[in-house]
Amino acid sequence: MNLVKTSREVLLKPLQAVSGIIERRHTLPILSNVLLQRDTERLTFVATDIEIEITATALLEAGAEPKGVTVGARKLLEILRALPEGAEVTLAAADKRLQVRSGKSRFNLQTLPSDDFPRLAAPDGESVRIELPQKLLKALFALVQYAMAQQDIRYYLNGLLMLIDAGELRVVATDGHRLAFATREVAPTEVGHQEVILPRKTILELTKLLADSDDPVAIELSASQARFTFGDIVLASKLVEGKFPDYQRVIPPQHPKKLRLGRVQLQQALQRASILTSDKFRGVRWVLTPGSLKISCTNTEQEEAQDELDVAYRGDALDIGFNVGYLLDMLNNVDCEEIECALGDTGSSALFTLPERTDFKYVVMPMRI
Repeated sequence: MNLVKTSREVLLKPLQAVSGIIERRHTLPILSNVLLQRDTERLTFVATDIEIEITATALLEAGAEPKGVTVGARKLLEILRALPEGAEVTLAAADKRLQVRSGKSRFNLQTLPSDDFPRLAAPDGESVRIELPQKLLKALFALVQYAMAQQDIRYYLNGLLMLIDAGELRVVATDGHRLAFATREVAPTEVGHQEVILPRKTILELTKLLADSDDPVAIELSASQARFTFGDIVLASKLVEGKFPDYQRVIPPQHPKKLRLGRVQLQQALQRASILTSDKFRGVRWVLTPGSLKISCTNTEQEEAQDELDVAYRGDALDIGFNVGYLLDMLNNVDCEEIECALGDTGSSALFTLPERTDFKYVVMPMRI
């Protein structure tokens, strides 16, 4: 029985959108599969890893009867990629096989029943819903996602805090050594406050899927689930349980030593200094004196790098160390000409902000050099 007959591109785009979350190794074989569901006017692709579910839809000509089947996602994806552009493809399901036909090419793939495919349950309780341009949400994620922990035993750090409150959307990430905070105004909601911790994998997948356009993305946050709807894609994700750290206590309220630095000049100086750092020790030393910021590092082979920037600074001298990777992560993801830096003493964290703006803050703990 024919499931669908259409062009290669109509099938390839939604399959690529959902396949990113599928892991190569699974205890459940069906989790390596993609669910194909045909109804009268569309073909829906669904992939899941139990925690995240992505649905993408391809519109088709009306006429086919509803049918569902699951098939190996990576094999089907590689087959479609290998076919010529513009090729017509037929998918036909019969005898626990999915046949892929295009021109003189034939592929028979093993299938599993669609009824066995695990789906995320609908969220319980009240949810908060907002809409904003895809490029704005993508830019917000870019400002903070690099500060997420990767495999911390404090599991609530392996994700990103998203908070909607009184017409404001805030995102915060921290790994315990640095913290990134960004906020944007959104339309007020009937439910005044909702905060959730989104898994790291969810954020990375959304960053890949969101477009740099003004097309809208609808965000629905409930106590158990987050749902993002944009274009022909719906991404639903379970949440990370736990209590996110009080980020407002981490952000230094007032540091006496303040200076402005050209973003590109600072970025280039740090990149040059980082050449002599090692994977085990990424420390760089800042020596701040009136009118000058010296950036230096040494390694175990007694090699040394030093750079100097002219700065409009007239305060007390300071000698402090930072992880150069933490600083470059921030500089690579902000889009501005200058960075404001507020410093305390050798043992105090540094606060980086954007001039005349309060919608971005980046806190970095110092390190011993």
